[in-house]
Amino acid sequence: MREVPREWLEFMREQYPKGSRIRLIEMADDPQPIPEGSMGTLDYIDDAGHFHINWDNGRGLALVIGEDRFSIQPPEPTLLKLYMPLTADFYPRNEWGDVDETGEEWDGRTLLEYENQIMGALIKERMPEERERGLMHWYHGQDSLNAKVRSAEFTAEERGGQLWGVAECRIIGELSPEELSTLKDFLSGQASDGWGEGFEQREIQVDGGELYVHLWNADDSWSIQTEQERFAPKIADGLPELCFSTLMTTGQLICIKRGESGYYPSDWDTGDKERNVELADELNARRGVTPAQRQAMEIGSMAGWDVPGADPSNYEIQREEQTGGMTFG
Repeated sequence: MREVPREWLEFMREQYPKGSRIRLIEMADDPQPIPEGSMGTLDYIDDAGHFHINWDNGRGLALVIGEDRFSIQPPEPTLLKLYMPLTADFYPRNEWGDVDETGEEWDGRTLLEYENQIMGALIKERMPEERERGLMHWYHGQDSLNAKVRSAEFTAEERGGQLWGVAECRIIGELSPEELSTLKDFLSGQASDGWGEGFEQREIQVDGGELYVHLWNADDSWSIQTEQERFAPKIADGLPELCFSTLMTTGQLICIKRGESGYYPSDWDTGDKERNVELADELNARRGVTPAQRQAMEIGSMAGWDVPGADPSNYEIQREEQTGGMTFG
């Protein structure tokens, strides 16, 4: 096996990440070559510099630079959104039209009414040199993150009845946990001491006064998180994938799925309320679903998966207290 310089391998892997599309021009010296013009998707580049391809025709032959001829189309960028709380200081005008020196602190729920003005101000703040890469123009690390993150821009978005600051990042390939952490640190710095520091000093004219919006604040609760981290329901440990229950009003047999709101009618419904209650207990017992898990699933499907009632351990604690702190197997 020929030795490929580590620097060259790292360069190729950065330029041509997993998911790149490959078009074969010519395959040399193979008894059963892939037909010329075939398309495939890059899986990985090994330490010998061989390109391992999942060909569209189902085959899996690798390509060798210098022996095989092929063209590479890197994958289209994907959008990664990182969310951060928005806050602002509002300075009202008095009856004479002068701006009051005492401001009011507003959070994202109040700011939702001014989404258009804030979006316009964020766009207006962008500089000509940021046209191609946005905030990544100011990232000076010559590393894999610089190669993978093609652009990043601050914007705003409504989620859950409030306005959030968002860093929209266009990514080639996938970020490792270390790369994602580095990106968050860089964007946090831009929100606090870089780009965001200039932005929060620009007044935004709104009805009744001036608004100064902060992408970052010194509150310990401030953080920048992915969409999954920020908005995915926090599901307690120990919940089954599915359980059975019955509707209190009609006795209908239903299925509850972990992490989903509401319920699904069960195909096993008997039409008899008392039999459905027994059947729910039987089906849950077969699946190993405990009464505590069932109770937690019922609460989670109705009230949300991040409420205390959606954690089966809370019911186990109550059971231990009722039995004098002893748990029997």
